[in-house]
Amino acid sequence: MLAIIDYGAGNTKSLQFALERLGVNSLLTSDADQINSADKVIFPGQGAAGSAMQKLKHFGLDQLISKLQQPVLGICLGMQLFCEHTEEGDVQGLGIVKKTVKRFSTEVKVPQMGWNSIHNLKGELFEGITDGAYMYLVHSYFVPNSTETVANANYDGSYSVALQKDNFYGVQFHPEKSSKAGSRLLQNFLAL
Repeated sequence: MLAIIDYGAGNTKSLQFALERLGVNSLLTSDADQINSADKVIFPGQGAAGSAMQKLKHFGLDQLISKLQQPVLGICLGMQLFCEHTEEGDVQGLGIVKKTVKRFSTEVKVPQMGWNSIHNLKGELFEGITDGAYMYLVHSYFVPNSTETVANANYDGSYSVALQKDNFYGVQFHPEKSSKAGSRLLQNFLAL
């Protein structure tokens, strides 16, 4: 079973439709037992980091997520919340990745909205996806490059567009809105 964490801060409908197109049914849930017993978990997110963390705490999911043993895919804000801290609202994240999420500078238009190419792809999440593939992004904050970076993009400099630490995978882009390359990434995650 694939569980999508439902905490009121994710664009879950388009994600469910993308999974259905791949022949996969998902369970949208905030129930800790269902999330814990799922084969795979997707942690979507959009909106403000502060309210998202409050919602996670409300459901008791802030403690659960970092302890999950199965493959977990964080999308957009979901990936950013894997980090220790974010400058957005000066919020503590889940602490899975020891990085601080930064705001893009005033030199560029924020949010970055639209298609951007991804590079230096590493690991099974990117199998069959060509370097330079375009993914769809909407974000004003970014995760700096680190040892956990498995792909990066350029906007106001190079940054982490995908992370991996143990069983935790994160993508800044929206695979459910990223055409064939995004669909392939979801397939690769499902095959882990």
